[in-house]
Amino acid sequence: MRAIRKYGVLYAMMLPVVIYFIIYGYYPLARGLQISFQDYKLMGERPYIGFANYAAVWHDPFFWKALGNTVVIGGGILVFGFVAPLVIALSLNEVMTAWFKKTAQMLLYIPHLLSWVVIGGMWIFLLSPDTGIVNLVLHKVAGIEPIHFLAESTWARWVMILVSTWKDMGYSCILFLAAIVSINPSLYEAARMDGATRWQLVQFVTLPQLKGTMKVIILLNTLGVLRIFDQVFVLRNPSTSSHVDVLMMYTFQKGIMEMQVGVGAAASYFVLVFTLILTLAVRTLTRFDEVE
Repeated sequence: MRAIRKYGVLYAMMLPVVIYFIIYGYYPLARGLQISFQDYKLMGERPYIGFANYAAVWHDPFFWKALGNTVVIGGGILVFGFVAPLVIALSLNEVMTAWFKKTAQMLLYIPHLLSWVVIGGMWIFLLSPDTGIVNLVLHKVAGIEPIHFLAESTWARWVMILVSTWKDMGYSCILFLAAIVSINPSLYEAARMDGATRWQLVQFVTLPQLKGTMKVIILLNTLGVLRIFDQVFVLRNPSTSSHVDVLMMYTFQKGIMEMQVGVGAAASYFVLVFTLILTLAVRTLTRFDEVE
């Protein structure tokens, strides 16, 4: 009781946050788990059927196809979404003109603020085989015939990966730049006195000091690997659906489009378990809890 009296104001400030997570986080999670064990209908009885929904998902070949697509697309986003911001951040750090650096940061970050509906519309227009700028440039420069980027399965996955990387790399880039700015300048001075070149400064000073930030970004990106949905929903079409439909798209299809809510809930819990396993594996491999 003493602690409550002493820190009562702090507890009161935390209360709205706790209530928010209970209502919009933990209650839906518990309710979804309950639904996954039911033959759920919008009206009428909702009998419990045990693990039948989970068995239906487990034996559904479309689920495993969606898992394979998720691993390929999500893995690509994870790799490119880590490497691209790091390279850009290191490049911008070498720029001495302040206005150019700030402008570049702003332009890189703007796509992160836009919704996938806007981003999808932009890239559908840019990649159009008839009037798209990308095809026009390829035809003028290299004489390449128009490519149906969004209608050919060969290109569909790459479009998902690269557009997702382009949209969100500004956020990670700013995190890297913030970490670079916080590096002690005396480390660079000592390295220069030992005759280090610019590349050696990056290799032996900057990159080692960014390990903590790298771990955070990898873990954050890992949490979203199996939950990608928006870009697929906006950019997919019937000709490429079998190559780009991911786990969350499977859940949406079952739970919303086919009204098999119990099956959709079971599929979502498979995604939750897979995400937990993947996150724990990455956390262990990166030694996330170790202090550098």
